[in-house]
Amino acid sequence: MRQYVIISYDISNPKRWRKVFRLMKDYGEHVQYSVFICQLTDVQEARLKAKLEEVIHQREDQVMFVRIGPVTRKQLEKRISTIGREYLPRDLSRLIY
Repeated sequence: MRQYVIISYDISNPKRWRKVFRLMKDYGEHVQYSVFICQLTDVQEARLKAKLEEVIHQREDQVMFVRIGPVTRKQLEKRISTIGREYLPRDLSRLIY
């Protein structure tokens, strides 16, 4: 089952930040600076974590994964609220390897 996962990252080196950003574009939707929302199975999440571990510096960088629930629009609307511009999710399943 796919889960919505919010992934945010704080990467201290610009070169590594760009690598993380390019990698994340393959897995989800860029919603804010250094924040993506993804639809991932457990296996896809594990693969993404392994790829990120190859890029980041373990002591200087941080990538945070926050699971917010199963991939259904109804569930997402209950979990994400915004002030200002509305967040309208799209189907991300085609972006994920």
